[in-house]
Amino acid sequence: MEFLPFGSDKMGKPRLFRIFLILGSLFMILLIIIYWDDVGATHFYLHTTISGPHSSRIPPENQARVRHKADDDKGNVFLSDVDAFINQFLEGTSEPSEQTQEGTPGFRNQSGEAGKPEEKFVPRREWKIHLTPISAEKRQRQEDRKQTLRDLCSNSTIDFPGKNRTFDDIPNKELDHLIVDDRHGIIYCYVPKVACTNWKRIMIMLSESLLVDGAPYQDPMDVPLEHVHNSSSHFTFNKFWKRYGKFSRHLMKVKLKKYTKFLFVRDPFVRLISAYRNKFEQENEDFYRQFAVIMLKKYANYSDPPASVVDAFSAGIRPSFSNFIQYLLDPLTEKKMPFNEHWKQVYRLCHPCQINYDFVGKLETLDEDAEHLLRVLRVDNIVQFPSSKHNQTVVSWEWDWFNSIPHKWRQDLYRLYETDFKLFGYPKPEKLLQK
Repeated sequence: MEFLPFGSDKMGKPRLFRIFLILGSLFMILLIIIYWDDVGATHFYLHTTISGPHSSRIPPENQARVRHKADDDKGNVFLSDVDAFINQFLEGTSEPSEQTQEGTPGFRNQSGEAGKPEEKFVPRREWKIHLTPISAEKRQRQEDRKQTLRDLCSNSTIDFPGKNRTFDDIPNKELDHLIVDDRHGIIYCYVPKVACTNWKRIMIMLSESLLVDGAPYQDPMDVPLEHVHNSSSHFTFNKFWKRYGKFSRHLMKVKLKKYTKFLFVRDPFVRLISAYRNKFEQENEDFYRQFAVIMLKKYANYSDPPASVVDAFSAGIRPSFSNFIQYLLDPLTEKKMPFNEHWKQVYRLCHPCQINYDFVGKLETLDEDAEHLLRVLRVDNIVQFPSSKHNQTVVSWEWDWFNSIPHKWRQDLYRLYETDFKLFGYPKPEKLLQK
């Protein structure tokens, strides 16, 4: 019997081609599996165009695909992401080509007759061209704030809880303040009592995560307050695991690297005063039941405080600012439950030593910082920061509020919030800490 060498002409070129085709296909399948398991899914899910803002008005034919973020927990998330991925390209489409002729099938004019094609997709908004650059003073202010963070986070002589852990060490539940806008490539870490209501409104408008009459909001002040602080209105890092599974941490890191990250802060003691005024000097049933009742029983000698906030306020019963400070300083408080977000330290909410923020705003310079930030984000042609009455709690009130607080309590309170003072460049309140 004659044995033919592999690849001999007698073996036949078609058969040889099929063998190479099968081997090549197997190799490609293996390559795809390896790539998908590593970074392929990340690039697929990162359905983001961050080169510029999209139109904030979704075409009618695409509105059915846009849902409230709460709906992401239902149905096929994979398909919804495919839709979002496709829509990113569709929304970037400009007006119909000049080559399209009148009478093209499928296009109708307002009377329903065939004629000049309608504009199928709303063009992206033009980027605003600024005649004046951002001032050197504002740019330097940002550099100084960010440098302060870098210096404190790298200083080995200064330590605080969680400073040296990596981003992977942060539990998902502690990433619930990082709001993501994939449409514009923005991540916002919100800090309660630091203009977060209006910044959340802006994030809802930009991300188009909430619709009214089938269309996104065009004015942030139109977003109802009950939706602003509803967690289902925002896509936050702690929700990534549910949507992306094992790719979630890798996706977070990719977005942290590519997106513009910002937060706003304020003087830590003034923030505490503002939190107390808002939650305990006003009738708030949830905060009364969860926190005020504890303060009244433990520090105000009310063995049986009223059951509701309405009854308590009618009787003139509410925790004092001194009771609130006692609650914060009590070592048993955090043993029972973590601090509420309204008085939790900013470094515990936003992790500035693990996340390299691109912009650090302050409430004390809110107007200037907001204008600067929106220009940095290239969305100032889409939205303006709402002009509203600023929070009336100011630094000059600190002495009036803390004057009746014992000196040792003030020192202990400063130690509790010292990291925030230092990280964000707030001076030590020497007057309050002196005897």
